[in-house]
Amino acid sequence: MNGTTSAQGLRAPSIGSATEAGMHKARTGTRVATAYSEHAPGLARLAFLLTGDAWLAEDLVQEAFVRAVGRFVHLRRSEALHAYLRRTVVNLVGKHVRRAKLERAYVVQAAPGSRAASQPDVALQEELWCALRKLPHRQRAALVLRFYEDLSERSSRSCIEALRQCENR
Repeated sequence: MNGTTSAQGLRAPSIGSATEAGMHKARTGTRVATAYSEHAPGLARLAFLLTGDAWLAEDLVQEAFVRAVGRFVHLRRSEALHAYLRRTVVNLVGKHVRRAKLERAYVVQAAPGSRAASQPDVALQEELWCALRKLPHRQRAALVLRFYEDLSERSSRSCIEALRQCENR
């Protein structure tokens, strides 16, 4: 047995087990590289056919391999890797399509053309200002404080009262 056992039953790693872990990582890395060279072209074609974008297809295949590396050790059958990677690529394409659809909906909603209702109507503004100018000073102040400054009726009234007191002095 490599390593020593403590009183709590925990096994301390030995130098031999560290070397074994390094060799295991090297073997896994070699297996991943071999699997990538074997399966990546077919998966890239699949992703390209699903997305229509070669660069995105390559990104999705690489993402599938990144996700598969963590599962690589747990595979009981090596032929299951291709099915796992294919399913992962299809899932990633679906995720990308959903996200792109959501982004497009947001862009359409936030597009300048859809803000036509929020664009200022210059003619209407000019008409409003002309009407406000025709009002007596206190009425104009009441409207501006209430609707432009968004003050409550009570706050507007107290401001107008203070204005009236200043005018009387």
